[in-house]
Amino acid sequence: MFEQRGIRDVLEAASASLTAAGIADAEVDAELLLAHVLGEPRGRVQALAVLGRELDVAQVERLDLLVSERARRVPLQHLTGRAPFRSIELSVGPGVFVPRPETEIVSQFAIDALLSVPGPQPLAVDLCTGSGAIGLALAHEVPHAKIFAVEKSPEAHAWAQRNTEEWGDGRVELLLGDVAELDPSQRSASTPLVRAFAGLRGRVDVLAANPPYVPDAMVPRDPEVRDHDPALALYGGADGLDLVRVISRVGCDLVAPGGTIVIEHAEQQGRAIRELLSADGWLATATHPDLTGRDRATTAIAPGESATNGSELYSAAEPVDE
Repeated sequence: MFEQRGIRDVLEAASASLTAAGIADAEVDAELLLAHVLGEPRGRVQALAVLGRELDVAQVERLDLLVSERARRVPLQHLTGRAPFRSIELSVGPGVFVPRPETEIVSQFAIDALLSVPGPQPLAVDLCTGSGAIGLALAHEVPHAKIFAVEKSPEAHAWAQRNTEEWGDGRVELLLGDVAELDPSQRSASTPLVRAFAGLRGRVDVLAANPPYVPDAMVPRDPEVRDHDPALALYGGADGLDLVRVISRVGCDLVAPGGTIVIEHAEQQGRAIRELLSADGWLATATHPDLTGRDRATTAIAPGESATNGSELYSAAEPVDE
């Protein structure tokens, strides 16, 4: 029975196990899991490996357990309990969609639009907030803004509440409810969500959303997504755009003239989303790629006196015309 093992050897063994399980970034995941065990940043783990430091039995056993779970394709973020997103780090776990790096560019469009608002306290809405990623990024990077965030799932809402307490700075109002309740074409009953938004109609400067947009028949290949992300956060009807249509109508009701809507979507959906936004009266619709070159976000401007100024915000983003 050994007492200690060198970090370098432990990481090599962990990386080999994860590679055999089909993990694409096995070495990175191994380092992040060990960083979680040690309570250290990943860079510190790399430095300790170079220095020839060793781990005790308890640390090795804990890492082995995490590696075996990761090899079963349990998401890395579920094992560490944290997901980096832009300049913040969110708490995540079962029941909530794990925020992805591609959503960071969606947040950037919303942040840029919010920063361009001349008022002392610009107003933003984050629909389908999940863990709270977009709304909390807005609050963190636009410190004079007020944010309203909405989530339908009680499980995801609980994670968002935890993150709002950590990162919201008292400027994020998190609400539990179905976005469809706000649809002006369907709205009838006065639900708590409808009442909370009654005073926001025509006043919102930026509306952002990362809705479920996977078509029902297109089951994701990655086990981390297919088996662990909640279906409510993934699937959006036959063409994936059921909730996007609702969000467009809700945005028409909430967003002020010249205000901005930003919607995340799959790379094949840009044209369809531009068309439905235009049909609802939105102006200057444009689809933008993420850092991998895939179409990821579509923006538009609410009609009104300030619409021309708002559309200029995206002129440097090289919108995609299909």
